Amino acid sequence: MERVTSLALDLDAVAAFVQRHAHLDRDALIEAGHLDPATPAKGTDPIAPPHRRPSGDELLEHAKDVLYALLFGDATTATSFDRVQRELLTLTLPRAKSFAFEFIPAATQLSGAGMWRDPTGVSNDVRADNVIVEVEFGEVAGELVGHGIVRALSLINNLEVNEQILYARMINVEESTLIE
Repeated sequence: MERVTSLALDLDAVAAFVQRHAHLDRDALIEAGHLDPATPAKGTDPIAPPHRRPSGDELLEHAKDVLYALLFGDATTATSFDRVQRELLTLTLPRAKSFAFEFIPAATQLSGAGMWRDPTGVSNDVRADNVIVEVEFGEVAGELVGHGIVRALSLINNLEVNEQILYARMINVEESTLIE
């Protein structure tokens, strides 16, 4: 919580985070020295600490802290957003990789069988044991929180989860029993 609070996340900080990390795909992370070039191929094993350099560990931790603040931040974490709408984030990933999101304290987890077939044959998910994680959060006008979530998830995927495609979607929630 100290790290999240020290972010003092507001819209300007989110915009800077999105812009600063917009082009950090796997190749850029390797080139910048955050990942070892021998990191497991996308769609295979998760990226373990030996494949991340210290700067990669720091960036992963930062991405998780930003994601936490985007989803749950409020005045108690020095997070300053005018949240005007409820949205639902849904993540679908293999159960064996769901540990990467254990830091999310308030989520619904469901089981689901994967049916994705990789055209290149690297990581077919036919009947894979998947976890579906759902988290409701507050969005701001202009959907900058959502853009920040996508950027944070991309970093987490490229630094730890290691899916070819990390399935995440956000939809508007018309009504909810979650009352602030």
